[in-house]
Amino acid sequence: MKTIIQIVLWIACIGLGYLIYQSVTGPIEFNKVKEERFGQVIAKLKDIRNAQEAYKTVNRKYANDFNSLIKFIDTAHYTITQQRDSSYMEFDKTYGIDMLKEVRIIDTLGTVSVKDSLFKSDNRYKTLMEVPFAKGGEKFEMKASILSKGNYKAPVFEAKVDKAIVLHDQPETLLKKEKAEVGVEEVNGPFIKVGSLDEVSTSGNWPPIYDKKGDKK
Repeated sequence: MKTIIQIVLWIACIGLGYLIYQSVTGPIEFNKVKEERFGQVIAKLKDIRNAQEAYKTVNRKYANDFNSLIKFIDTAHYTITQQRDSSYMEFDKTYGIDMLKEVRIIDTLGTVSVKDSLFKSDNRYKTLMEVPFAKGGEKFEMKASILSKGNYKAPVFEAKVDKAIVLHDQPETLLKKEKAEVGVEEVNGPFIKVGSLDEVSTSGNWPPIYDKKGDKK
C-alpha cells in the first residue's frame, strides 16, 4: 500500500510539474506563434492598403471587393506629370500696357503600370483576399463606403480578419485573452484590420513594432 501511495504521489507531482511548466512556457510559445502569424497577416493588409490607395488615386474612391481591386492592378496605369512655372507678356486693357503673366504648366510625361509600381514582377497581389494560416480558407472581410460629415464626403474602406481565424489552433484561454487586448504594444481588439468605415483613416490597428519588422525585410 505504501508503494502504491508513493507511485500516486509521484504521478501527481509529475502532473503538477507539467501544469506549472505549461503555465510558464505556454504564453511564451503563444506569443512566438502570434507574432509570426500576425506579421504575415499585417504584411498582406499593407498590400491591400497600397492597392486601395492606388485605386483611389485613379478612381477617386476605394474598391468594394477584391475582384475589382485585382482587376485594377492588372490593367490600370498611373499618369506621370510634371509641373513647371512659366510666364509671358500680355496686353492689359486696364493699364494699356503689356504686363507679365505667370502660369503653372502641367506636362504629361507618360504612364506607368500600377502592377509594376506596387508589386514589380511579384504576383502576390492575385491572392490579396487570402488570410495567411487560415485553416478553412477564410478570406479577409473588405468593404468600401463614402463617409459623410456635414458637407464633407470622403471615400473610406476597411479590411479585417478575426484573430481566431489566424490563431485557430492555439489554446482557447490565451486566444480569448488576446482578443480582449488593448494597449500601445498590442494589436487591439478581436480583429487585425486596416482602414475604417467610421473615420477617414488608412491606419492599421497594429503597434509600430510590426512596421519596423517589415522595414527590415
